[in-house]
Amino acid sequence: MPGFAAVPVALALCAGLLTGPSPAGARTDCRAGPSGCYGLYTYGYSLGLHPFTGAHAVREQLTDHFWLFPVSGACPSRIRAGARCELLGGNPVEVEYIGDDFFQINTLPSGHQLGRGMHIRFAFSRTLGFHTLTVRAWQDRPTDCTDEAFCTTANSAFAWVTWRVLAQTLRFSAYAA
Repeated sequence: MPGFAAVPVALALCAGLLTGPSPAGARTDCRAGPSGCYGLYTYGYSLGLHPFTGAHAVREQLTDHFWLFPVSGACPSRIRAGARCELLGGNPVEVEYIGDDFFQINTLPSGHQLGRGMHIRFAFSRTLGFHTLTVRAWQDRPTDCTDEAFCTTANSAFAWVTWRVLAQTLRFSAYAA
């Protein structure tokens, strides 16, 4: 089974996300989810078979041991909602939400290479003992990068590789969760 292979599910899952801006006058809160926002990518990664570990335990292990995150930079080892820190390379983010089986970060206005208002959600699920990590990214509004094909492609490729490293790490560390 190709457990390490990531499967871009952007075409299937993001089809409804790429609808463009909301109608004039409508306000969209992009923090809660990508509906009406600018979808960037959605990737799914297998974390392997962990029949005795729930999705919550895998999420908790990562948020309580954030040094496992491949670009943790100057962040504390345990992250909490509302916390601000800098990911590798001096990219400031805020932890927007931590749910039972997911957590979500948001890029901050000053200094993040990808600009402000990019949300990335890391969701964990388990079916018949097989765990999956789904990483979805979207923005509040288009940026110079989202309007340029090369930049969008480079960002998506970098993200795919980075989150694949995270998935490989969690594939093994989930046994300790």
